[in-house]
Amino acid sequence: MRTALRRDAIRRVVRVPARGALRVAAVLAVVGAGHAAVNAGLLRRPPGDPPPVHRRVVVVLPVRDEEHRVGDCLAAVLAQRGVDDLCVVVVDDGSADGTTAVVRGVADPRVRLVTADPPPPGWLGKPHACATGAAHAGTRAAGEVHGGSRPDDVLVFVDADVRLAPRAVAAAVAVLDEHGLDLVSPWPRPLAASAAERLVQPLSPWLWATTLPLRLAERSRRPSLAAANGQFLVVRRGAYEAAGGHAAVRGEVLEDIALLRAVKRAGGRGGPIDGFGLAACRMYDGWPQLRDGYSKSLWAAAGGRPGASAAAAAALTAVYVLPAAAALAGSRAGLVGYAAGVAGRAVVAARSGGPVWPDALAHPVSVLLFDVLMARSLLGRRRGTLTWRGRAL
Repeated sequence: MRTALRRDAIRRVVRVPARGALRVAAVLAVVGAGHAAVNAGLLRRPPGDPPPVHRRVVVVLPVRDEEHRVGDCLAAVLAQRGVDDLCVVVVDDGSADGTTAVVRGVADPRVRLVTADPPPPGWLGKPHACATGAAHAGTRAAGEVHGGSRPDDVLVFVDADVRLAPRAVAAAVAVLDEHGLDLVSPWPRPLAASAAERLVQPLSPWLWATTLPLRLAERSRRPSLAAANGQFLVVRRGAYEAAGGHAAVRGEVLEDIALLRAVKRAGGRGGPIDGFGLAACRMYDGWPQLRDGYSKSLWAAAGGRPGASAAAAAALTAVYVLPAAAALAGSRAGLVGYAAGVAGRAVVAARSGGPVWPDALAHPVSVLLFDVLMARSLLGRRRGTLTWRGRAL
């Protein structure tokens, strides 16, 4: 009898803080959904009919074993409208397939193919390829009559899996000019086919829309207030050079966010903008690519601090998974938290042009899959086994 009473007392003592924690999680989920909705309205939108760009624009396209994607990407870049002076520097980063043959087959004098040297000690492959392309951006091909580079020239970094709309570059430059920014990251519309892609890929825009105060982040130099996507980056050359270029982020696995932070430290301003109508990107093709791609970099998601990245994943689980589990057990607070998580995910998906239903309903599953990828990334980092495209990280 006494044993049963003790057990009942323990259950009551444990249940009270558990209920309190669940209510806190539900409140945070509601606040996050509201913040995502506010950011959806604040996100800077490029003009539909941008003015022409009269200064020099150099598109840097780093490639490594992109035989099946570089042709379409390059065609979309060369089809840009409203850019008077366009140069495309394709940087081959040690491809072992037919990537360079595809590029050489493009009969357009605006395209230059540059072969990057192996990355020096302390450099990762992509920052080195981007730095190589930027170094060639100031040179002129034979027959060109204009002078060298100027600080107000524009550098555009694009990945081979990105497909630009015809006025994407001009529209992004218009946002730079209209709002006095130095770097903008037009976020491409995420394309996803497999179930794993549909679960994980929308998390990236959802995360910064939910957690990042856009207007404050645009002005602040705080490293934590930064979000960028290296799939499509547009930066003034003067700001890029003042920040130290990609040499300043040579060893960063998330070089896109690191570059934005470097620009901010140098006195510049910038951040993510609406790129959902400017570009589209299928980043990974199926679970194996997605698993390895996220595993290589998630450990660095919170400013390069693995402990902070693990803590962030734990917080997401507490706010977006535990309420869903409690809702299954009949908890009203859990149901509110789950509904708020679904609403926030749906708002961002609708804003970014991605699938809304039924994907948003599986948001807790997405966060759990994110946890799996984070654990794999942290473990690989600790063991020193992380690789990407044949190179150790």
